[in-house]
Amino acid sequence: MEIGLTIMAENKIGVLHKLTGIILEFNGNITYTQQFIKDDDTGLIYMEIEGIGDKEGLLKKIKECNFVKNVEIHKTLKMIYGKRVIIVGGGAQVAQVAQGAISEADRHNIRGERISVDTMPIVGEGNLSDAVLAVEKLPRAAILVLAGSLMGGEITKAVEELKKKTGIPVISLKMFGSAPKVADLIVSDPVQAGVLAVMAIADTAKFDINKVRGRVL
Repeated sequence: MEIGLTIMAENKIGVLHKLTGIILEFNGNITYTQQFIKDDDTGLIYMEIEGIGDKEGLLKKIKECNFVKNVEIHKTLKMIYGKRVIIVGGGAQVAQVAQGAISEADRHNIRGERISVDTMPIVGEGNLSDAVLAVEKLPRAAILVLAGSLMGGEITKAVEELKKKTGIPVISLKMFGSAPKVADLIVSDPVQAGVLAVMAIADTAKFDINKVRGRVL
């Protein structure tokens, strides 16, 4: 079982090296890590680790480090926020897709699932292609929805590259441009697109996007 580990430590050279060495001593395998600076003197390090049997021993060992200000073990972000629906495109369309996705996610989360919805209202071919490609680097991203009225060119290439590298399914609203042609599913109603995006990744749903791949709804 994975654990979440959050450490507040002094911002100085060698901290991460020392911490990963301690985790190795406890036979831990780091499956995900993120770190950033809280202020000039303090950094926050978050890790998801599997294989830790002695949690209390790990906490004690880390607390003994003079550069550590605070440390805690908790549930992983995967357990708390779960799979992520990523919605990008024009603000009006994004809002409608999000409405459907949030309503459907609520139904599944009540039953114990964990699905969260991320939105980014953004326009411009370059901006959107960058956003699509960046989905590969987002942890727990499970599906992408293209919400807009016109997408093509570099956006289409970005969608093809994302699908090739990650296999993440892509739903597109019915719109002008070539981007919908490379999506797994095209949906006319933005609210329905949001609902289907959640159903496609929910363990508690029976919708299989592979069975409708290439269709226009």
